[in-house]
Amino acid sequence: MSSPEIASLSWGQMKVKGCSTTYKDCKVWPGGSRTWDWRETGTNHSPGVQPADLEEVIKKGAKTVVIGRGMSEALQVPASTVDYLKKNGIDVLVLQTEKAVAEYNALAAQGVKVGGVFHSTC
Repeated sequence: MSSPEIASLSWGQMKVKGCSTTYKDCKVWPGGSRTWDWRETGTNHSPGVQPADLEEVIKKGAKTVVIGRGMSEALQVPASTVDYLKKNGIDVLVLQTEKAVAEYNALAAQGVKVGGVFHSTC
């Protein structure tokens, strides 16, 4: 199963190819995507992305995970989250969201089993 292309990104809006939903924040993985609802895991800008935010993406088959920290990089990514991914044999990239989407799309186009979580505002 291939990772879906992120078709568009603007402040507060993301579209994934093949999906009619417009996301504010989203999770993507080989074969799918959905809204990334921070309330599910109690995520906030600080301390930021938690391992629980990424478990689903890994379970769905991602071998590389791209984390988009927001347009102004307000979303934090603690070292413990990066360590969690690495301990599970997952390559991880943490980038400003526009750069993260570009990198994610490039990896997806190469056939990499890539997943990600992307914050589309601050």
